[in-house]
Amino acid sequence: MFKKILVLLIIFVLGGVSMETLAKTHNEPWDKTFEKSDKVDVKKVRFKNRYGIELVGDLYTPKSFKDVKNSKSKSAAVAVSGPFGAVKEQASGLYAQTLAERGFIALAFDPSYTGESGGEPRYMASPDINTEDFMAAVDFLSVQENIDPEKIGILGICGWGGMALNAVALDTRVKATVTSTMYDMSRVNAFGYFDKTDENARYEMKKGLNAQRIEDFKNQLKGGEYKRGGGVPDVLPEDAPQFLKDYYAYYKTERGYHPRSLNSNEGWNVTGCMSFINQPILVFSDEIRSAVLMLHGENAHSRYFSEDAFKKLKGENKELLIIEGANHTDLYDNFEKIPFDKIETFYKTNLYGAK
Repeated sequence: MFKKILVLLIIFVLGGVSMETLAKTHNEPWDKTFEKSDKVDVKKVRFKNRYGIELVGDLYTPKSFKDVKNSKSKSAAVAVSGPFGAVKEQASGLYAQTLAERGFIALAFDPSYTGESGGEPRYMASPDINTEDFMAAVDFLSVQENIDPEKIGILGICGWGGMALNAVALDTRVKATVTSTMYDMSRVNAFGYFDKTDENARYEMKKGLNAQRIEDFKNQLKGGEYKRGGGVPDVLPEDAPQFLKDYYAYYKTERGYHPRSLNSNEGWNVTGCMSFINQPILVFSDEIRSAVLMLHGENAHSRYFSEDAFKKLKGENKELLIIEGANHTDLYDNFEKIPFDKIETFYKTNLYGAK
């Protein structure tokens, strides 16, 4: 049973630029998993990545922020995404709204093939395209009249923490990066949790995924869809490990459930994260010159991802902060555990050059 749970978790953790921007303010019902702030304005935005996939995000702006058109004073901005299999109405939106309350313009966006963003077939993931998604968000923020393109940061949660590091290893425009409760999606897909998947087990896994490709192709010819891998189970097994209980407490309860979230529902396609097995991220993370702050819970099952990734970083502008008593999902939405004061100071120091 425990091995089956691990397989399911690997699947669900994995659910000139031509800019086409449509930024509108709607009087839509609040559809987030967190309460709306009366200090922040929110509007839906749309933009395309380098592959022509339309991404949809929520742009959070402090109400105290004045129109700076024709002004030399422009705001710093942060692009936020994650966790893997989540949507912008969950943890990334909470982070973005909180950053806006603290004076930043913040964009929470859905990755390609998920949420309200485009891309067909649905529920696919890619180390290349998902890295590009972060860079496309930087494209979008860089051309806004009220944002200083020299003051842009990114923030990735869970699997998107790894994608944030991968993006900033390539994107020199990003001046400051925060990762929260990070996963290395290539590592966990190829080697499993705690690197326990050996070559033979990996070969059998690849055989199963390729067999599923044939079944999916046959189904597509009949007008069907790709087989979904399943998100967090609706009913916890009696022998569920603690980290699965933590995921359940977020994705399957009123605390964090959202109807568009892959992890809350049917998960990624079974083959949706297949490319991560032999396409490693973080190859050039040791060349990141900009500032990086990595956050992880003391009791998180995933803590080793951040600790090992941090060892590869160079320079005095890198920091790893272990949050006492926190588990993996505490850093999704627990204000008693997420060090927002630290995050705010980090961005102000590295984007504005002042504490």
